[in-house]
Amino acid sequence: MAPMTWLSARLVGAKAVVYLHGLDIALGHPLYRLLWLPLLRRMDLVFANSSATRGMAIAQGIPATRIAIVHPGVAVPSPLPDPSTKNVADVFYGLRNAKILLSVGRLSSRKGLCEFVGEVLPLIVRRYPEVMLLVVGDVPKDALHAKAQTPEMIRDAARRAGVADHLRFLGVIVNRERLTNVYLGSDLHVFPVRTIPNDPEGFGMVAVEAAALGVPTVAYATGGIVDAVADGVSGRLVAPDQPEAFAEAIIDLLECPLPREQVWRHAQAYDWSQFGRKICEALCNLMFARGTR
Repeated sequence: MAPMTWLSARLVGAKAVVYLHGLDIALGHPLYRLLWLPLLRRMDLVFANSSATRGMAIAQGIPATRIAIVHPGVAVPSPLPDPSTKNVADVFYGLRNAKILLSVGRLSSRKGLCEFVGEVLPLIVRRYPEVMLLVVGDVPKDALHAKAQTPEMIRDAARRAGVADHLRFLGVIVNRERLTNVYLGSDLHVFPVRTIPNDPEGFGMVAVEAAALGVPTVAYATGGIVDAVADGVSGRLVAPDQPEAFAEAIIDLLECPLPREQVWRHAQAYDWSQFGRKICEALCNLMFARGTR
């Protein structure tokens, strides 16, 4: 939208403002870099969804003084819901005593589920033979630069690792109440995002969504995920490409869970009300600066 935004603003004498999510500043396509990036550099204000995205924007020539970090918003329920839905029949049938790991999101290569079931899940199964990984999501469709890891690819990786019986796909869940129940019934959210050049994880929205329901996240410390997960507060951050350390972090939290209210309080900083306040403050500052010139 950058060309349309910049041109429309210039036609009516307005300010041009965009919100960057990460991949939109990192995409390596030559045509994109030739036509879009110069216009991004000309914006009067650029919102970045994380410190990592801000760093990429600066690296592409956008002045730091014109960048404001505003993390995406999430609906934080109040009070914290009671996690009493673990035995919802259509999702958790037969899993009453299982340790539930949850993955939510598009099944792209960046999300790293093939690597997780092949390298990390077997280590967890050795300690917790009753563990189950639930996967919510499907392959990305019409997504910018996204490469897929299909359910078949992930199942094959699980079969080769001997953990196929510890994996269950739930598909795309559109109903918000049903997805909430899946979150509440899970012990941990896992986010094994890979570090791939020109394909960054701009933020880590699902980690904040999980935290809003008291569910901690274990994630690799890559891209904007470090802004979404507070290590030791709302989950654990692990150095990238360290499957043994990732498995150890999961086992540690299964044995000594973080207080759910502590995780929930972390998410309150990302509530939609905070998002709106920060956007308004930045826009007001922009207009005030305009009026003083």
